[in-house]
Amino acid sequence: MPEKIISFLLQLRPDWGLLSMGIIMVALVLFYWRFERYSITAREVALIAALATIAAVSRIPFAPLPSIQPTTFIVIISGFVLGPPAGFMVGSTAALVSNFFLGQGPWTPWQMWGWGLAGLLAGFIKITFPNTGSRGLLIFCFFWGYIFGWTMNLWSWMAFFHPLSWTSFIATCAASFWFDTLHAVGNVAFYWLFGPTFLKILRRYSRKLRVRQILWVEEG
Repeated sequence: MPEKIISFLLQLRPDWGLLSMGIIMVALVLFYWRFERYSITAREVALIAALATIAAVSRIPFAPLPSIQPTTFIVIISGFVLGPPAGFMVGSTAALVSNFFLGQGPWTPWQMWGWGLAGLLAGFIKITFPNTGSRGLLIFCFFWGYIFGWTMNLWSWMAFFHPLSWTSFIATCAASFWFDTLHAVGNVAFYWLFGPTFLKILRRYSRKLRVRQILWVEEG
């Protein structure tokens, strides 16, 4: 039965790029709606907004360099310190805001999703493995360079390749390999240079402002 459904959908020849963008946008709206339900303080909102602004603005000067920017490492540390929902909000908002300067397009929701997930999963790593140190964060930063690239490849594959096939998807990933590698190495370099200091400052400010780590659970 599942094979027949997939075969039927493929015969319809939908615009997979448009359809996937719609699904991603619905998912983003649901995440924002869920975040809205949290009872968070104005201080917490201000800190999240400030981090999203820093992540967005820091991307702009590096635009001429292929795939190298500090946004990813800032988003990951934000999620690691403040929790999954805050990390997702920092990442997704940074993508949206920075694209007002670098150019909006159908790729924006996918970038919002890719950076949002980076912050979200970094927060879950802190919850699941509370003793995670610099080595663990360095590894996560490195691999997210590739995961983010594969996320964007998924969009371009569905938007520009017809018919869809595993061969064309692998070819798309192969074409972006060196760009994804630059992203991964750049993440490690930025964390190596600024990560420990940024972690220390963010933890100090979160304690000073009495910001609690926002967990992905309802508050009773």
